[in-house]
Amino acid sequence: MDFEYLKQKRILLVDDEQDLLEMVISILKEDRFQNIKTAKCVKDALIIAEDFRPELGILDVMLPDGNGFSLMEQLKSKSDYPILFLTARGEDEDKFKGFGLGADDYIVKPFLPKELIYRITAILRRSYKDENPLVKLQNSEIDFDRAEVVKNGEYIALTAKEYDLLSVLYRNAGRIVTIDALCEAAWGENPFGYENSLMAHIRRIREKIEANPSQPVSLITVKGLGYKLIVEGK
Repeated sequence: MDFEYLKQKRILLVDDEQDLLEMVISILKEDRFQNIKTAKCVKDALIIAEDFRPELGILDVMLPDGNGFSLMEQLKSKSDYPILFLTARGEDEDKFKGFGLGADDYIVKPFLPKELIYRITAILRRSYKDENPLVKLQNSEIDFDRAEVVKNGEYIALTAKEYDLLSVLYRNAGRIVTIDALCEAAWGENPFGYENSLMAHIRRIREKIEANPSQPVSLITVKGLGYKLIVEGK
């Protein structure tokens, strides 16, 4: 799953094409990445990085006052965070050079928005996998790494279906997730007819996460629509 904490990572985007910058920012923000700074040249990127302290760099290879390869080396000399190249330079020798210098990935323009998000998410999960926090609810915590709920000092195992349902609810924390979307997440592309099973799983999840399952405060029913997970601090 794509943990929400990854969306808070600081991203430095460097490209001299304004249209490209705006498009990538739009793609990132649509997926709820918010901490984004941009630069159009090596000089500005280095200045911005000093105060912004990026946790991911997305760099073009061709820049007006240098190139992305040398920029990556300078950025990594200050702080070793992951770098993704996003460039029109698709020759094999450019890719080999980028990877040889320590790039984490290399995408050639044009690209699909979903591909960019998947690649970024994969890099962040690899790079920051040990930072996955416990998800705090009002009366319990969810540990997705261990597939457990922690409540009153007790560790309660989640089943595979409970894990799948909580994963979707957490990715959409504070927002309504429809019954159809939850059924599809747990039972696949043909989720019809699983509404009663979903209700049974929701009931068991509430028994694990709520202080009083009959009066839930963390996993809320939105009548006629679906369910909503309330996460502390969000």
